[in-house]
Amino acid sequence: MAENFFQNKQWFFDRWAPFYDVLFTTIFYQAVHRRMLEYAELPEATEVLDLGCGTGRLLNRLAKEFPQLRGTGFDLSPEMISQAREKNRWGDRIQFIRGNGSELPFPESSFDAVFCTISFLHYPDPERVLSEVSRVLRSPGTFYLADYTVNDSTEYREVSVSPGKLRFYSRKRRAELGQTAGLNCLSHHYLIGPILLTKFAKP
Repeated sequence: MAENFFQNKQWFFDRWAPFYDVLFTTIFYQAVHRRMLEYAELPEATEVLDLGCGTGRLLNRLAKEFPQLRGTGFDLSPEMISQAREKNRWGDRIQFIRGNGSELPFPESSFDAVFCTISFLHYPDPERVLSEVSRVLRSPGTFYLADYTVNDSTEYREVSVSPGKLRFYSRKRRAELGQTAGLNCLSHHYLIGPILLTKFAKP
């Protein structure tokens, strides 16, 4: 059942990948990334993971702003990874790897920061994903989760507009999920409309 879920997700994003960087989505993600990075604290020389990297927009932006940064983009869709590699302007400072967010192929304590921008809503097992994020984060390290949210009167809301549905989490539920994975919730910041950034720290 889980295998079919991920196959359907991959099929969906593989078909979307060639059209992913149209004008509207480009402007939208640029705005989200710009606002998110206002709250990011990164040392000059840092190792970053972008979980659900899509076509690599965020890592290209980070590589430009932080000349010593090294980044890894990770995505379920091989077509998204292909697009990201074609758009990579930074050589081996940035790499893009295809895989499942619930099974990250990296050793413990590999990254100073992990970003996840509007992809967490797709994961059927958020606890497992956050456990993996915590495992690959160095201590201290920061996890930046930016995604659609709902108010705290409910834990989450499901929307049937994608294979396997989408799930939007409240601030309270995000903090609880992070705590279970060993990540402390530091703060919440609204970026654009219902897009909420939650910052977690690994002690």
